[in-house]
Amino acid sequence: MKRNILIGTGIILLIFIIWVVYGLFIATPVSPPAMASYSEGGLEISIDYSQPSKKDRLIFGEESAGALQPYGQYWRLGANAATEITFNQDVTFGGKPVEAGTYRMYAVPGADAFEVILNSETGVFFGATEPDYERDVVKVQAPVQKTNTVVETFTIDIHSSDNGATIAFSWDDILFTVPVAGQ
Repeated sequence: MKRNILIGTGIILLIFIIWVVYGLFIATPVSPPAMASYSEGGLEISIDYSQPSKKDRLIFGEESAGALQPYGQYWRLGANAATEITFNQDVTFGGKPVEAGTYRMYAVPGADAFEVILNSETGVFFGATEPDYERDVVKVQAPVQKTNTVVETFTIDIHSSDNGATIAFSWDDILFTVPVAGQ
């Protein structure tokens, strides 16, 4: 009888813990999901990512200074799940050819430029884990532009440009862009 009571209590406790974890981290994430999309001239681009907020933190900088995202280290370009980008046709991404499809997109921040990488490993729920670097498809350098205003929430926008589209990444006082053109 005592054993059955202990098992029942354990099951109820486990259900309660699962409910709390679901409510705090899955149902209402701190960094909400977002999507950037573009459709013009037959070129379609969509980006699924999550939007972390600055919250008075140092975002980009040296690890020794306590930066949330240190220079030279993997960054999933958002929070929560890995950021994914989809192209409906073959494109040039930062001037380099990329086949139509879906890719994991991440970056390595630097003081003067961010290296933006497309990787063939997709469907990664916990984007905090580094990708299989052997599956990198393309790497491009995106020069850093300092802005006069602070962007509180990480944002990815896609705008029309002369040859297709420009993907703009902005957070804190940093902006960097990558051009995309249909082939």
